[in-house]
Amino acid sequence: MGDGEPRGRMLGRRSVLASGVAGLAALSIGLTADLDTRPAVQYMDESNVLVEQVHSQARNCPVHLVTMFPKGVAREGLPVCLMLHGRFGDARKSAGGLPTWLSDAVAARRIPPFAFLAVDGGGNSYWHRWPGDDPMSMLLDEVPRWLAERRLGGPSGQPFAAAGISMGGFGALLYARRRLEQGNPLSAAAVVSPALITSWREMSKRRAFANEAEWAAMDPLRHIDELGDVPLGVWCGTEDRFIEGTRRFIRAARPEYASTTPGGHNSRYYRKALPEVVDFVGGQLARSRKK
Repeated sequence: MGDGEPRGRMLGRRSVLASGVAGLAALSIGLTADLDTRPAVQYMDESNVLVEQVHSQARNCPVHLVTMFPKGVAREGLPVCLMLHGRFGDARKSAGGLPTWLSDAVAARRIPPFAFLAVDGGGNSYWHRWPGDDPMSMLLDEVPRWLAERRLGGPSGQPFAAAGISMGGFGALLYARRRLEQGNPLSAAAVVSPALITSWREMSKRRAFANEAEWAAMDPLRHIDELGDVPLGVWCGTEDRFIEGTRRFIRAARPEYASTTPGGHNSRYYRKALPEVVDFVGGQLARSRKK
């Protein structure tokens, strides 16, 4: 894709939803909760956002859960899409604008209702296992239980989709691969400015992997076939430092929808994008129900 391309392009992998850019504003919410034997619960100013703190055995630490609901619909049983935060982020920095865009799309009947769940994955984890800290196991093993306890995600509590920004985009693609390996594939994965770095020299600067072999074993660019047929949406600004890796991924993966338009690796680009991520994920949810 060239820098001057239209906002959307049909890539022929299966089907296309809409055109544009999507993303997530990294706005700090700044809520804290004391930890006791029960989950700590706080409501943000928006009545459709719930912040809780639970203990993750996989991560060996307390983590925040931020659940974002569409306004005006019953919450019990809602399908859930994970929203994975970027490097040096956390769950509480993942809510800016997202609840409003979700509510607007549901109210306009463009998509069926669902919820987003953000959870703390570590500041530089790339959502993979570290000694004594395993955010991927948290997503695969603990999140379904937490959701089922809250009567979300159906009886199993399994998220139907995953989305992520930057490091969270890397994590969402890795999570999609792991779900397929478990025989329980996602209905959609959407990534914005995914941190798809093309050389170990550059990746090693982040000190996120023990060595090149560990990175190669998890790098989404090297394991595209292992994503199976999960419907993919990909967005990246043409001035983003990860545009090279994103373009390689688009060429090889041929996602349902891909957009490369002017923008950088920043909240201005992300805020342009998130409404379309919402529509893409919701559209794939609607399609999955027709199968």
